[in-house]
Amino acid sequence: MRLTSFPPVVTQNATVLILGSMPGSRSLRAGQYYAHPHNFFWPFMAEIFGVEAAAPYAERLQALQTAGVALWDVLKECEREGSLDTAIVPASELPNDFGWLLTTYPTIQRICLNGSKAATAFTRLVLPTLPASIQEPLTLIPLPSTSPANRSIPTAVKLERWHAALLS
Repeated sequence: MRLTSFPPVVTQNATVLILGSMPGSRSLRAGQYYAHPHNFFWPFMAEIFGVEAAAPYAERLQALQTAGVALWDVLKECEREGSLDTAIVPASELPNDFGWLLTTYPTIQRICLNGSKAATAFTRLVLPTLPASIQEPLTLIPLPSTSPANRSIPTAVKLERWHAALLS
């Protein structure tokens, strides 16, 4: 199935960009980033920024934006059955326009990559297309996925890594 991601959630004060790979099925149906009830993303944001995980979606986004955090996905389009990153067909991956985003929002200096698929797709599909002038000020931080499918790292360790990356 051909999937299309969401537009970025970003404001002019953004200094950190959190990138997933492609929203999961529940997120796409809900039209919301990290909509799966067992995903740790919003509980982590509650711990790190005080964003109330149960607040209405628009309020959660506003709280992140106030904290200088933007959200997007590495992939604009891909083919995938289900929600798992491992099901994404590599030949179908089309990245979002990061040249535009990082030129339009030059205050973004830290990119946090939510999971190994986001990190590998960004490195493979996006970095080679960015001029040095855009790449040089960026700090890329690969982080353990907040997905409920990622059970290889204890939740407390994941939260600690996310906390360090977002508040450093």
